[in-house]
Amino acid sequence: MLKYLKLLALLVPFFTMCTEKKEPLSVNFELTKSSPIYFKSFVDCNMAEVWIGDTFRIFPGKYGEDPLWGYSNELKFAEGKTVEEVFNRKFHEFVPPMMPPNVAPTALGLHGAVWFETVYQDKKDATGKTLYALYHNENYPETLPYNSTTGKGYINKNWPQGLTGAKTPAAVCRIGIMKSTNGGHSWENKGIVLEDNQERMILKPYNNSVTFAGGVGDPSAVASGDYLYIFYGEYGYAGKYDSLTYDTKKEQAGQCISMARIKLADLDQPTGKAKRWDGKNYAAQYDGIGQPIQSIQIPSSAGGGPSSNLNSKYYWGPSVSWNNYLKSWVMLMAKAEGASWKGSSIYISFNKNEVLDETTSQNWTVPELLLTKPGSTLWYPALQPIGDPNAVVKKLTTFNLGEKARLFYKDQTKDTAVYISEYLIRFKK
Repeated sequence: MLKYLKLLALLVPFFTMCTEKKEPLSVNFELTKSSPIYFKSFVDCNMAEVWIGDTFRIFPGKYGEDPLWGYSNELKFAEGKTVEEVFNRKFHEFVPPMMPPNVAPTALGLHGAVWFETVYQDKKDATGKTLYALYHNENYPETLPYNSTTGKGYINKNWPQGLTGAKTPAAVCRIGIMKSTNGGHSWENKGIVLEDNQERMILKPYNNSVTFAGGVGDPSAVASGDYLYIFYGEYGYAGKYDSLTYDTKKEQAGQCISMARIKLADLDQPTGKAKRWDGKNYAAQYDGIGQPIQSIQIPSSAGGGPSSNLNSKYYWGPSVSWNNYLKSWVMLMAKAEGASWKGSSIYISFNKNEVLDETTSQNWTVPELLLTKPGSTLWYPALQPIGDPNAVVKKLTTFNLGEKARLFYKDQTKDTAVYISEYLIRFKK
């Protein structure tokens, strides 16, 4: 049955002294049921993808060490001449790229597991083969112990519970960049671009959410002007954590979907170069304290709260695309409503400023419900091109879409987890 939704929301005021009145943003769209597409490889993140010439290539999966779940080599790629062809690839058709190895806990290099979530294609390379992958990275005190000289790593004291039981540790998420010069067949680690340090970890007795001890993760990124703008979830304390002075409101104020940016010219040496939005400008350090997108925070009156509390509600896992038909940025996100990111709904937000900068990048509409599936847990929603010739001609991807798109998400119930598309979306001006 055709489900018709109308989204009417107000643009968020600038975080400056400007008092200019904003016009309401009205976006109409239709969400329609379609024949399901079941993705046949492991997905636990946003879908990183790119066109290289006339070849569409995707990079789902997970790679590296993980004390809780075991070592993984499921980060693979598949390719084809159309979007539909690639999304229907069979499991054995996915190929693992050559990845940098994990190093010893006290050595410099790659620690923990990684998931590719965005691929940026270097426009200076006419072949299209120079790629930068923005990755989600997870570590523990075991894989990245605290180094008093560098201030990096984690101390296994009062550490919160992890996903696999009371005696297992919670992970810490970070965001890094890898580079490929051969279209994604092999990758070189360039380092961490965003992270939270030990002093901002939220520990026992306050962290009972069975999610992260802190950190930044689940990123999506888009290029605008000279910058790569990074959207991510913030799980750290907005200050130095101390169980004696812990403040619920202070934690909540610093979470959960935030933005940072890094110059495209700095992607080869990214560590220390990114700046977080601090409420007025992109001025907070890459490992400092920023401020989330205010319009995408759930107020306490609606059940919003700090992510370390298992009863809090918050949006997370952003997926951002430019819509050529609407002339608008579109963000999808999941909504956590219980421990371990439980939540059965997907939300959508818009920003009609094509150029993202210090005065426009925060102007997102208040999220509105796109889809709910009672009984399921929905993660990593994203829009993808539909299988028509237009997607090939215009080189559409999950970051660059038109009037029609396909909605994908990870659908989890008690016994199953699938990455699936069951709906088409059509935007209307």
